[in-house]
Amino acid sequence: MNVTAASAAMAALSGLGFGLSLIVAIGAQNAFVLRQGVRGGHVFAVVAICALSDIVLIAAGVAGFGAVVESFPAVLTVARWAGAVFLIGYALFAARRALGSSALLVETGTATALSASVLTCLALTWLNPHVYLDTLVLFGSFASTWAAPLRWFVAGGAMFASVVWFLALGYGARRLGPLFARPAAWRVLDSLIAVVMIVLAVKLVV
Repeated sequence: MNVTAASAAMAALSGLGFGLSLIVAIGAQNAFVLRQGVRGGHVFAVVAICALSDIVLIAAGVAGFGAVVESFPAVLTVARWAGAVFLIGYALFAARRALGSSALLVETGTATALSASVLTCLALTWLNPHVYLDTLVLFGSFASTWAAPLRWFVAGGAMFASVVWFLALGYGARRLGPLFARPAAWRVLDSLIAVVMIVLAVKLVV
């Protein structure tokens, strides 16, 4: 099959749209990126980890690793329970911040060490079985409906969607900085994050 500019563009746009439909949703990873963006805490590192993780997983999905994951459901089971435990723990920390003193709520970008931010981001990304289902299985299946030469254009569109989304979420959140100069705003955000994490943890195990 000859790949024309029109067919490549159509494949890339389809990948872009499908990728955004999977990425743009209220989830643990997005909530964490939003919070780091508002705080100005190691935003580049967090955005890079999220985007690069998606790129690796999307490439694996297009390469056919979704079938491998489906062949070993025990892997997803372990990830599901580990992810649920981590989400509950993160939710408890968020709830503690929401109920804490005002002095603890007005945070700065240096409040959390880089290593802690990186490890948290990696855990929220790689301990979430939905990440594997979305990228390896769902996106891999979607890409397989395209002719082989066009699948990587589909993947490229989705990868671009991931990079743009996390950059926009992480650095766009800084515009909310003046709002979060007030402790009450941090209480609301951390309360919402705690609720989201608990709901996601329950969904993982149920």
